[in-house]
Amino acid sequence: MTNELSELVERGGLVFRIDGRELIHPMALFRVFARELSFADYFGHNWDALADCLQDWHGPGHGELDVAVVIDDADGLLDADFLGLFVSVLCQAAWQANLRLDADGMADVTTPRFALHFVFALRRTPPACFTEAVRTGMDVVTSLSGRRLTATLAGEDWPGALPSTGCP
Repeated sequence: MTNELSELVERGGLVFRIDGRELIHPMALFRVFARELSFADYFGHNWDALADCLQDWHGPGHGELDVAVVIDDADGLLDADFLGLFVSVLCQAAWQANLRLDADGMADVTTPRFALHFVFALRRTPPACFTEAVRTGMDVVTSLSGRRLTATLAGEDWPGALPSTGCP
């Protein structure tokens, strides 16, 4: 992971680090994201607003720089009842930032695309332990490769995403 983050920074991208131990309930999560990612004052502190603020980046770089958000010490999120929803929201934000499609599924030429990545850095929990909890997120499928669990969107609501085949 550190190699990928270093490469991102070398290309001019941004890396934000969030202490996962602070993400104990949704309201705390919203406050931490707003603080660490410099969300605008009008951030609504809810799941839809989180997706909107992440995909319409107004922080440093203003959506023209690639971004990685690393959630350090994310082990405690395994027990969070909101984990599946949280991952689904992150996937939605990344999908929109990376593809930039309008409501008709056509390329949105008015808003710059940027790569948006999220990393859950674990200290003691194997990534495979997160598989079932992450899959509870709407339209989320997972894949485990070595010590890396990836989550992405699937289904007809996400043009260009994986076809909906259930859990792999």
